[in-house]
Amino acid sequence: MPTISSRTTAILAAIILPSLLYSQDKTPPKDAKPAAEADAAAKPKSLKERVSYSYGVMIAMQLTQRGVDLDLDQFTKAYKAIAAGKDPLLSPDEINGAFAANQKILDEKNATAEDKATLLAGKKFLKENGKKEGVITTSSGLQYKVLKAGDGAKPKATDKVKVHYHGTLLDGTVFDSSVERGEPVTFGLNQVIPGWTEGVQLMPKGSKYRFFIPYDLAYGSRATGKIKPYSTLIFDVEFLGIEK
Repeated sequence: MPTISSRTTAILAAIILPSLLYSQDKTPPKDAKPAAEADAAAKPKSLKERVSYSYGVMIAMQLTQRGVDLDLDQFTKAYKAIAAGKDPLLSPDEINGAFAANQKILDEKNATAEDKATLLAGKKFLKENGKKEGVITTSSGLQYKVLKAGDGAKPKATDKVKVHYHGTLLDGTVFDSSVERGEPVTFGLNQVIPGWTEGVQLMPKGSKYRFFIPYDLAYGSRATGKIKPYSTLIFDVEFLGIEK
C-alpha cells in the first residue's frame, strides 16, 4: 500500500472528524442514520468485491498522489478491452508517448524550486539551440549536430556498439568521458539512456555527432554523480563500429 500523502490525510480527516463530533454530540443529524445505513449497504462484501475495491483504492491513491488527472471513461474502456482480450486502441509507441508527455507536465508541476530551475534552464537552452545552424531536432526532442560525417553502417537498437564519448553539463562541467580515460567503451545500445539509444542509431560508422539530450531522454528526475535531477546533457560521440 502506498504511503498516505498529506492530501489523502486531509481527505481522511474530513471523513473521520465529523464522526468524532457526532460521537460527542448526543443528538446526531437527522440524516446520519440513513446515510450510515446506505454506506453499510454499499460496502463490498464478497472476497471478489473487496479485492476489486481494494485495487481501486490502491490505483486511485497512487495516481492522485502523483497528480495524474484521468478520464475515467477512457480508463474503464481500456480496462474492459484488455480484460476481454482485445487489442488496445493505442499502439505501444502511442502509449509510451502519452506517458512521456504527461510525465513532463507532472515534472514541471511537482519539481522542487531548485530542480525546476534546472529543468527550465534546459528547456530554454534547447529552444535557443534548436535555432542554430546545423542543429537538427527529432520528434522526441533530441537535438544533434554532425561534427564528422561517416559512411559506414548504422546500428540497430539491439546491436552492441563501440564508441568514444565526452559528456558535459550545460555549464561545461565534464561528468563522464571515455576520451579523457583514453579508452573507448562497448555496450548494448538498448541498455543506455533513451537519448543515446535513439541518437547513435542515426550515426553511420566513422561519424562523430554532438547530442543535446533533454532530461526526459537522459536521467529524468534522478541525480547521478555530478548530474542533477532534470539536467539537459551534451555528448560528443564518435561511433567506432558494431561489435559482435
